[in-house]
Amino acid sequence: MRRTWILLTVVLVLAGIAVYQNKSKQSEALAASADMLPKPGFTAPTLELPDLNDNKVAIGGKQDKLVLINFWASWCYPCELEAPDMEELSQAYGGRVDLYGINATSYDKERQAREFVDEQKLTFPILMDRDGNATDLYKVSSFPTSLLIDSQGIVRERITGVISRQEWQERIDKWLKVEDDQKAAA
Repeated sequence: MRRTWILLTVVLVLAGIAVYQNKSKQSEALAASADMLPKPGFTAPTLELPDLNDNKVAIGGKQDKLVLINFWASWCYPCELEAPDMEELSQAYGGRVDLYGINATSYDKERQAREFVDEQKLTFPILMDRDGNATDLYKVSSFPTSLLIDSQGIVRERITGVISRQEWQERIDKWLKVEDDQKAAA
């Protein structure tokens, strides 16, 4: 009888240790995934940033349409390569997609950013991340980084680096179709 109690106690202690370790691993996994947010399937953080005229613009959260956010810096050569495509996308999808360029001003110089906008002839809204809050909230560590966010505020695509205009068009068209299908079903 005593042997049964000892065996039962050992089993319960081992089970308790296993449960504790599993919870610890789950906490570590959640912490690691929080470092990666926002990623596809997660809600885009909301905040306000000033545009080039110091007017506040809200990004993230529910919007009227699909939103493309492009983080860039004036010293970033891939950003320079991508800028004409972003302008063309803005023109092509202007009525159906809001495109915002977010200058990582905390890593850049504002005068150079403004010169970049003029040289590239960018007409879509450029927002200034002067204190680095947007870069931190969106976990941007390299440029360019772009996020496609649906009208419900959910990140659908996260692209680090440059992709072709055609690839952007395919991704945008895919999510516009999903949005249209959702509206038709509602």
